[in-house]
Amino acid sequence: MTGTRPRRLLTVCLGNHCRSPLAALILAELGGPAVEVRSAGTRDKWVGRPAHPEMVTAAASAGYDLTPHRGVHISQALLEWADAVLAMDTGNLTVLRALADEATAPKLALYLGDRDVPDPWGKVPEDFAAVVALVEEGTVRHLP
Repeated sequence: MTGTRPRRLLTVCLGNHCRSPLAALILAELGGPAVEVRSAGTRDKWVGRPAHPEMVTAAASAGYDLTPHRGVHISQALLEWADAVLAMDTGNLTVLRALADEATAPKLALYLGDRDVPDPWGKVPEDFAAVVALVEEGTVRHLP
C-alpha cells in the first residue's frame, strides 16, 4: 500500500445470512489489505445471528471459515462508509436504491455486474456450493 486507505466494499443480500457474508469473507481473504469489507442484509431477521448452517458448511468445503459471522442490518451509515455497495441480486439492489441518497446511489451495483447471485435459501447443499463457486468467480470484478 502507498499510504492510501483500503477500498471499502459492502456486500448486501436479503438477510445477511447466506450470500453477502460469504461474499464479504471471500473478498476480504482474496483482497487482503487492499480492501476492507463488510456485509449487511436488507431485512433485519438475522441480526446478531450466525450464517446459515448450509452456507457455513459450503464455505468450509472451499476453505473459508464463516463461523465468526453475525448478521447486520443495512443502514445509512454503512452506505456512506462504503466505496462500493454490491447487491447480490436485483431485488436487493432495488431496496438499496430506495435507501440511497444522491451521494450513495452512484456506489450501488450488482455483485456479478449483469446477473444475480441466486439465493440458495431452502435449497439443497449443492446449491449452496454453487453459490460459493459463483461468488469466488465474481471477486475479480472488485479487487485491485
